[in-house]
Amino acid sequence: MKQLRTIAVLPLGRPTFDVAYAEEQLAAMLDALHATGKTLIGPQHLLMDGEAAETALDALENEAPDLVMILQVTFTDAAVTARIAERCAQPLALWAVPEPRLGGRLRLNAFCGLNLASHALGLRRRGFSWLYADPAHADIADKLAGLISGDNQVTPIQGERSTADPAKGAAVLERLAGGRIGRIGAHPDGFDTCRYDPVALKALTAIEVEELSLKTLFDTARETPDDRAADLRVEAAKELAGLEAVDQGELEKSLKLKAAIEVIRSQGRFDAFAIRCWPESFTEYGGAVCGPVSIMGEERVPCACEADVYGAATQLLLQAVAGAPVFLTDLVDMDVDDDTGVVWHCGQAPISMADPDSVAEATVHSNRRMPLLYQFPLRPGRVTLLRLSQAFGRHKLVVAAGDMLRRPMAFTGTSGVLRFDRPVADTLPDLVNCGLEHHMALAYGDHVETLFSLAARLELPVVRL
Repeated sequence: MKQLRTIAVLPLGRPTFDVAYAEEQLAAMLDALHATGKTLIGPQHLLMDGEAAETALDALENEAPDLVMILQVTFTDAAVTARIAERCAQPLALWAVPEPRLGGRLRLNAFCGLNLASHALGLRRRGFSWLYADPAHADIADKLAGLISGDNQVTPIQGERSTADPAKGAAVLERLAGGRIGRIGAHPDGFDTCRYDPVALKALTAIEVEELSLKTLFDTARETPDDRAADLRVEAAKELAGLEAVDQGELEKSLKLKAAIEVIRSQGRFDAFAIRCWPESFTEYGGAVCGPVSIMGEERVPCACEADVYGAATQLLLQAVAGAPVFLTDLVDMDVDDDTGVVWHCGQAPISMADPDSVAEATVHSNRRMPLLYQFPLRPGRVTLLRLSQAFGRHKLVVAAGDMLRRPMAFTGTSGVLRFDRPVADTLPDLVNCGLEHHMALAYGDHVETLFSLAARLELPVVRL
C-alpha cells in the first residue's frame, strides 16, 4: 500500500455559530494534524459557504493529495461535503469536534454536521473514515493515526428483519390510516436527510402529504387577530417564566404562527406538519416557530422542523405507539468517556417533558435571537427513540432506548442527557455506520417491543442502536 504523505484539509464552518471558538478549535485540529508529520495542503481557515469551498477545490486540482480530510468544525449542511466527494477521487475522511456541555448555546454543533454528512455520503455510496474527538484529547495522536490510515472506515449497516409478532404493529398502522401531513415550505438545500417521496411514504404507511407554501403560513399568521395572540400569551404564561423579558412584538408574531398552524390544520384536516422553520421565519416573517411547535406537540399534533416529512411521519408512528407527545430531536453529542449522549433542539419539546424540578423559561433562538422558544431540561425517565430512515436509499426503522438522566442542562433550548441501553462506544459507530438522519423522534416509556412489531408489519429491517 502506498504510504500516505499529503493530506488536503477542508475546514467547514458557518457564521451563525461561535466563529471565534470555531477558529480556536480549528487551530487545535491543525496543530494535532501537523504533529502527525504529514504534509498538509489546502486552506487553513474556515470555509463559510459553497463558493469558498469551490475556490478551495479549484486550488487542489493541480495538487495530488493522498487523502482529503473534511474538518467539520461547526454544523453545516451536507451540500459542500457532497460536492467534495464528487470532485475528489482520493480517499475521504471526516473529523468532527465535540464541545463542552456548559449549559450555554450550542457553539459548534459539529456532531449534527457529521450526521448530515454521513447520511449524504451513504446515499452516494461514498466510503469514508471518520472521527469524533476533541483535538486536546490525551489519545488524539492514536485517534488521528486510525483516521488517516482508514482504520475507522464506515461500514454500512442495513439492519435485520424483525421476527416479532406483527399484530401490535398492524394496530398502529390502522390508527394512522388516512393520516395527513402538511409540508409547509421545502427543506433547506443540503439537507438530504429531509428529502422524501410522497408516493413511497403513502405506499408504506398510508400517510398522505400535501404541500403548502411558507407564504400561506405567514399570510395566515399576519391575518390572526391580536386578541387571539393575547389569549395564547396568557396560556403560555401559565407554563413559562420570563415572557416579559423577550421582545413583545416578536413574541406576538411567534404566537400568531401557532394560531395560523391551527387554522391550516382545521382547513386541511392535517395530523402533523413538516415546516421549513429557518431562515425565513426569522428573515421574512420576524418570529420563531419553535415555541408554537412545542405547543402543537403537547396537543398531539407533531411538527417537524426543516420541512422533514419523514421526521413528521416518524413522530406520528411513535406517538401512536406511545400514546403520548413526541419530540423531534437532534443527537448533538456522544461522549464515550461519560457513556452518555445529548438530545437537543432549539426549544420545541412538549412541555410535559420538562423536568419538574426545573423552571421552564421563555427564551430566544440561540442563533437568530428571536422568541418564542421553550427552555428546560428533559425530565428523567425511560425513553425510546425512533427514525423511519431512508439511509442508503432504503427504508428501515432505527430504534434506540435508554434512560434520561437528571443532569444540569447541557445546552440552551430543550435538551437532555441520555444513557443508552448499549455503551456509547458501540452506539456511536453504529449511528454513523447506519447513515442515520439527524432527526429522531423521542417519547417517554419503553416501546421497543411494539416498534419491532411495527417493523415486522411493515416488512422493514431494524437497526437497534
